[in-house]
Amino acid sequence: MTTVSYHHRVNVLQAMNFAGDGPFARAEWYELLEEKAEKVLVAVAEKDDRKLALVFADHSERLDSLTNWYSFSWAPHGDDAELLEDLARKLKRGRARIVMAPVPDEDGAASLLETAFRQAGWQVRREQCDHNHVLEIGGRTFEQYWASRPGRMRTTLKRKAKKVETEILEQFDADAWRAYEEIYAESWKPEEGDPVLLRRFAEAEAAAGRMRLGIARHEGMAVAAQFWTVENGTAYIHKLAHLESMKPLSAGTTLSAALFEHVIDVDKVDLVDFGTGNDPYKRDWMEIDRPRYRIDCLNPTNPRAWPALVKRILTRLAPASGQS
Repeated sequence: MTTVSYHHRVNVLQAMNFAGDGPFARAEWYELLEEKAEKVLVAVAEKDDRKLALVFADHSERLDSLTNWYSFSWAPHGDDAELLEDLARKLKRGRARIVMAPVPDEDGAASLLETAFRQAGWQVRREQCDHNHVLEIGGRTFEQYWASRPGRMRTTLKRKAKKVETEILEQFDADAWRAYEEIYAESWKPEEGDPVLLRRFAEAEAAAGRMRLGIARHEGMAVAAQFWTVENGTAYIHKLAHLESMKPLSAGTTLSAALFEHVIDVDKVDLVDFGTGNDPYKRDWMEIDRPRYRIDCLNPTNPRAWPALVKRILTRLAPASGQS
């Protein structure tokens, strides 16, 4: 028999030895998010020596995957279909809706969740909610990779590279981080979501030897900055920005090229992950577009789910009625 338990602290992930894959699946990341969430719920299913966990922001009758705008993905801790279905069935008690996103499916996570929740009696809608652009290195050197980039990118780097100096830091430096924050504040980017959380994450990644902070300077002035991390053969591009006033320098292109060269030739990564978003410039650097999904589950036995369920049914029937 499957045993299901609920916990309101994410440190249970460490206590139960759930090993997360990547920066957004580790207990330390969830601990940062836990501080901002009103309430968290770690739902754990166990049977014999098998176990599986789902980590949610708990809104009582509704659960949402515990993420924030820095998160590249969210997925179950474990891939046991039987345990997941048993857990999904237990989660129906007292809950009207569960929404999980952004879920990958290159590892089968989205399909696993969709199937398990549907078989457990939830009304499930799966839809693409975002893009994840990645680069598979495939044993190439940076020189070989760069030769395959669009000609305008290679021309830009050749013309502009000498105008800026680049530095890549693997240890946290307060002055360099302050330069990043100042550049970001003056860039085209939207207002930073949680700069304190991001800095704490960067400090922890640096302490673990995973941080790669790139700074580009023109005549001694910091004009572009990028925050990457590297672990287990993957480089993650978290944040990048450049001063709009210095856009003609193309410092962002020069700095990106320096970081790509570093992670490919020095760190020897197998994959570069550009996170979520479908910005056109990401396609210049990356070669694969992986979908990210939202798994939206309604509980048909809970009256509070009925309005959303009726709306979903009517939306589904609308195209058919329009063709009649």
